[in-house]
Amino acid sequence: MKSRRFTDSFRYAANGIRAAIREERNMRFHLCAAVYVFLFSRFYDFSKIETMLLVLMVCGVLALELINSSIERAVDKPTRGHYWSAGAAKDMAAGGVLVFSAGCAVCGVMLFWDIAVFQRIFAFFWQYPLALAALALSFAAALRFIYGWPKKE
Repeated sequence: MKSRRFTDSFRYAANGIRAAIREERNMRFHLCAAVYVFLFSRFYDFSKIETMLLVLMVCGVLALELINSSIERAVDKPTRGHYWSAGAAKDMAAGGVLVFSAGCAVCGVMLFWDIAVFQRIFAFFWQYPLALAALALSFAAALRFIYGWPKKE
């Protein structure tokens, strides 16, 4: 019976992740950003430590977004008037995501800012225009995924 409860916990976690992707625009934004971070990281010769840092930052942002979304749901009231503490809790959770995301953005700039690699990326897409077209299409698809996803009911 205990092993069943253990495996059920993974199913519940997956359900929560699916719900966040389906209903939370910011979660979809962070997922798309993660895809592009990992895509462009292929142009760099990152060490294992740098790669681990990228993975931890991406997972940290996604985890905080899940926590923020769960707090927002937990304190939502069915009426228009929110209690001050409920609003403050939601704002603090969103602030946590913002602080961590800003820190990750600074780390990302420090890891990715390399003019020689930028030139290599530009040369790659200049040499392979179909790859550039695919990248442009992926941006359009990402925008559709983020903003045009079916709204929650």
